[in-house]
Amino acid sequence: MHETQPPQDVRRRRIVVPSRSDALLRNFTEVAGGPLGARTDPGVFTPGIFTVERVLIVLTALAALLGIVLKGYCRVNGWETPTQFYATCYSDFPELFRNRGLAEGIFPILGSGSQFEYPVLIGLIAGVTAWLVPGGDANTRALAYFDINAALLAAVAMVTVVVIARMPGRRPWDAAMVAVAPGVVLAGTINWDLWAACLLALGMYSFARRRPVAAGVLIGLATATKLYPLLVLGAILLLAVRTGRWRPLLVTAGSAAAAWLVVNLPFAAANFSGWAYFFQYSADRGAGYSSPWFAYNLVANRLGWSGLSADGVSVLSAGLFVMACTGIAAVALTARRRPRLAQLAFLIVAAFILTSKVYSPQYVVWLIPLLALARPRWRDFLVWQGIEALHWAAIWMYLGQVTSAGSSQHNLDMPYYVLAVVAHMAAVAYLMARVVWDIYDPTYDPIRRHHLDDPHGGPFSNAPDRFRLNPRRPLAPPLPSKARSHA
Repeated sequence: MHETQPPQDVRRRRIVVPSRSDALLRNFTEVAGGPLGARTDPGVFTPGIFTVERVLIVLTALAALLGIVLKGYCRVNGWETPTQFYATCYSDFPELFRNRGLAEGIFPILGSGSQFEYPVLIGLIAGVTAWLVPGGDANTRALAYFDINAALLAAVAMVTVVVIARMPGRRPWDAAMVAVAPGVVLAGTINWDLWAACLLALGMYSFARRRPVAAGVLIGLATATKLYPLLVLGAILLLAVRTGRWRPLLVTAGSAAAAWLVVNLPFAAANFSGWAYFFQYSADRGAGYSSPWFAYNLVANRLGWSGLSADGVSVLSAGLFVMACTGIAAVALTARRRPRLAQLAFLIVAAFILTSKVYSPQYVVWLIPLLALARPRWRDFLVWQGIEALHWAAIWMYLGQVTSAGSSQHNLDMPYYVLAVVAHMAAVAYLMARVVWDIYDPTYDPIRRHHLDDPHGGPFSNAPDRFRLNPRRPLAPPLPSKARSHA
């Protein structure tokens, strides 16, 4: 019997099914009848109301609600030290609202005498949301400020998840890593970092769609929110060197610089000292919590060694980051097949986190979307998230002790806190090693196993290599025409 083809508007691109492609998830599908069969056609026909994006939005909403529930003690009893640490419900929002003049109507950066240690777009978000807080006593207003920002962050998280799902390629379900990530649940409402992650995801999506101007504008806005999105331009630079295609780099970087200047110049002109405070604070600060430098100083103090000064930390942090970037460049320029954009972006941002002066618990939000694009493997992802959750709990127990010498049964002694920091660093370093392994042996790369080159690489996807540091070994052969047509 002749089988009719579905109408053109009904046909969809075939997608990768997690229960079929991921060894860990396959083991958890027995209650639902086992992995999806080989004769099924996921993505070819419309799934009705339960589309991938709608399911992901529901998962993100449930994760956001769980994050609010975990802050329940502080929402009821207020954000006070040390109970906010022992109840693991600390958030910067009430703290900044009370102690940076937001409750008194001082607008961050622009207000007279404002000392706001964040970039301008975070200052703008912080100031506008403070205007939305109704009247009442101090605790009620601090709670309202937290709730307003938490609601906005939930919406931002949904946008981020949808953008990751819509990235070119056949793996929209990888965005579930972002939707249900324990790191986002636990740390997503500590600060405004999700805004930067969302803007960067939008920028990478635009780049993948070969829109370098829009990509640059969004990366520039993300950099005006947190500085780390600027590092993605380093990944684009390495791909430009490999391919000899410089226009995507120049257009994207130029657009990013223009967008950053458009946002920053009005603040700098209105109140230069308030605008420059963030940069001065970042340059002058010493070893911050959970950084390797802070852990070293704790151990040195216990053993009677000399600790690291603020200047020493600055030199070591910058020097090791430059060395790490040099190593990443060597990987990018010696691999037989050109790395993917998401792989390089993950490596650079992870190197920045490991060498930075401070590692706040919410910084995990930076890496989660990048890992979902760079190496979507659930076993490694969940192990890493479990270790980050241990660090998240350890830092609150440690802060409860050092800020107020709270009850001893809730305290965490210094050696255990240092071990939690070391475990977090080891987990991130392990993920970096796995990504490097995927680069040198693409048969382990979950993306390239589908005969794709770089679905997130935009103008670099399927481009021939022009430069390589190891010319003795031949370049990887180009993708076959069939693979190119599906990329």
